[in-house]
Order: sequence, then C-alpha cells, then structure tokens
Amino acid sequence: MSKSTNTLPESVAVILAAGMGTRMRSTKPKAMHSLAGKPMLRYLLDNVEQVFDKVVVVVGPNMDEVAQLAAPHQVVVQEHRLGTAHAAIQAEEYFGKGTVTILYADNPLVSKETLQKILECQQQRDVDMVLMAMECDDPKSYGRVIEKKGWVRRIVETADATEEEKKIHLCNAGVLCAKVNSFKYWLRQIENKNSKKEYYLVDAVGIAVNEGKRIKALRASEAELSGINSKSELAIAEQIVQKQLRKKAMDNGVTMLAPETVFLSADTILEEDVLIYPHVVFGPKVHVHSGVQIRSFSHLEGCEVKEGAMIGPYARLRPDAIVGKDAHVGNFVELKATILGEGAKVNHLTYLGDTVVGRKTNIGAGTITCNYDGVNKYQTIIGEEAFVGSDAILVAPIEIGNKSLIAAGSVITENVPERALAFGRARQVNKNKTTE
Repeated sequence: MSKSTNTLPESVAVILAAGMGTRMRSTKPKAMHSLAGKPMLRYLLDNVEQVFDKVVVVVGPNMDEVAQLAAPHQVVVQEHRLGTAHAAIQAEEYFGKGTVTILYADNPLVSKETLQKILECQQQRDVDMVLMAMECDDPKSYGRVIEKKGWVRRIVETADATEEEKKIHLCNAGVLCAKVNSFKYWLRQIENKNSKKEYYLVDAVGIAVNEGKRIKALRASEAELSGINSKSELAIAEQIVQKQLRKKAMDNGVTMLAPETVFLSADTILEEDVLIYPHVVFGPKVHVHSGVQIRSFSHLEGCEVKEGAMIGPYARLRPDAIVGKDAHVGNFVELKATILGEGAKVNHLTYLGDTVVGRKTNIGAGTITCNYDGVNKYQTIIGEEAFVGSDAILVAPIEIGNKSLIAAGSVITENVPERALAFGRARQVNKNKTTE
C-alpha cells in the first residue's frame, strides 16, 4: 500500500461498502458492480491507497467477496444495516489519532488529487470538518448545501427544501473528514429519529454547526462525486470512465478513428501508434504493442498483440491468445489459447484453439482445430512456413512439420512430417451423366 509522504497527521480512510443496492435490482453487492471491468470498490481503493496511511472497509454480513477484494486492509462487518453513521461507528476502534475520512464504495470515481485536497483542507486552522460538495446541473434528489459567508450552515434534503432552496445547485456528496476525537463525538450524538429508524452520517453536519464548528464545503465535479445507486446511474458512470480511458490512450499516442465507439477495460494496455478502427471492444487483460491495427467489430480479451500485427475486421481474440509481430488475424477468425508466430496469417473464417503456429505460416479459410473431445483439450502444433489449405480440419493432438502443405478440404488425424504434402480426403470420382 502506498502511503502519503507529506507531513500531515495520520490519516485514516473508512470506506462504507455494506450496501446491497436495492435499486440495483441485483443479488450482487453494490461495491462489486464493475466499471470498465473493474469493481467499484477497487476503483476507490486504488486512489485511497496512494493518499491515506490506513484504510478500513466496512462490509455487510456474508460479503466474503467484498472482504477479499478489500484485502489486505482492515475489514469490519456491519451485522445490522442501520444507516451510514451506524456503519461508520463500526470502524471506530481503527480511526487512529489523526484525521478520519468517510468514503463510499458507490462513489468510486473520487480522484487521488481530490482526496489529497480533503486532507489539506482539513488541516487549515479554522476548519473543523470538510464536506465534499458538487455543483449539479440537475440536482435531482441530492441534498442542497446551504452556505453563509463561505461556511456550511446546513444541508436540506429535497423533500424538505423550499422553492428557493431547490434552486441551489450545490449538492451534498456525503464525504466527510474531521479530526478523530471530534468525529467520534459527533457520531455518538446522531439519533435515529426518522421514518426508517436509521442513523444518518449527514446529521453530523447539523450537530457540528449547532456547536459553532466551522465546516468547509470542498467542491469537485459532479462526474467525480456522483453516487451510483441504480443500473442507469452505473451506465452513466461507465460513460464517464470510458471517456477518461479513451483520452488517456489518445494522449499516449493511440489513434482512434471514432473514439466514442471503442470500449476499453480499466487494465487495457495500448502502446504508441496503435490504430483502432470504429466499434472495437477490449475485455480485461489486453496488451497491444506499438504499430498494431485493430479493425472494426473486433473483440479482444486476455490476449497480447505484438508489434505491427493486423487484427480484424470481425476478429475475436480470446484468453491466452498471443499474436506475433507482423502477423495477420482476419475477418471472422477466432483464436483461443493460441500462439500465432511472427508474420503468420490467418485471414478468413477460422477457429484455432490450443494451437501453436510457426512464423510465416499461412492458414487457409475455413480451417479449424478440433481441440476438445468433450472431456479433455489437446494441442495442435503447426511449424514454420507451412501452408494449411482451405477448409482443413486438424484433429488434435497433432503436429504439422515445417514447410509442409495440407491439401484443401483435408481431415488430418496424424502427424505430418516436414516438407510433406498431406491429403486427408476421399478421392474424387467423376461419373458420366446418363441421359434418357
């Protein structure tokens, strides 16, 4: 875990991740829903780990998957979901002696820079609490932040707001930061006098204000601070993440002809001078080296594409596929656990699974490797500078030697030596057509 290297007091981040997300309409914990292939909680952790000295994650009962994702950080279980303040107080013994910041797993896009600003703002002499706030074009149901002379006076929920207050666009993002002793005291003062009988963290703001404490609203963009509580909000956040990933890739030298149609994973690696045509999807664990062209309607996941290769259109690279330097994978070709050698070509309508293809070998249209017998999978090895004719079926396990040639339409069930010509098909018979 990377820690803050500044001279600020010890900082602890508490991430609330116990919510099931009723509005998600899913059995999956809300923190485990993904953006660009990465769980929301992991997004937040990646940034928090770079800023805070210690991280505590509050999970719900039977959330082993969330707890595993939070490792090696301290995990606390909120046995009964009685509100955000109740969740926060479960982690009280781990608050430390410096400052504590309460964050939310469903607010995953808070940047490292903003997290650093929270701590710096809290250290200002006259600030007792920092509240994250955002200027919203459409405040929707967010609580409005009411300020006076630059200090937060109260937070008004939409249902309780006057018409004048509803015109305010500064909204509460829920994130709070304060000195540990003060924060513990405010948490203990929060009551559950509401229709749901829950303890709400936002009530700490009102308690502090009533004591004459000064609360600073630290602003960040709505894109960064918006919560994700439904599948539609998840889709909006996905758009934000995709836009960020595309910009980062293009800033690093990638060309996208229609960026808005390209979808990346959070861990996609694209090197300089990669050219991506419209409508390409990158699943997890893809590394594309420099000078590669990826043409339209291709799908890549768990694969590596080396320098100068050409992929697609309509190609599918599945996990453990490695496409060698200057190799070609053409339209309607699928590779799975296959190594395609340097300069090799598989240009049309082909499936290669559990296959090794040597350098400068050409695989004809319609070729398939039969790698699975219903129980086990077997490997096909094709040597260098070989030629596999169209519509060939290679039944694994099998080895095809260097510079050998497989006749079109053959079913090959035995090894083929080097420089051999292999036929595996019935002899053609022509008969005279009889006339009546």
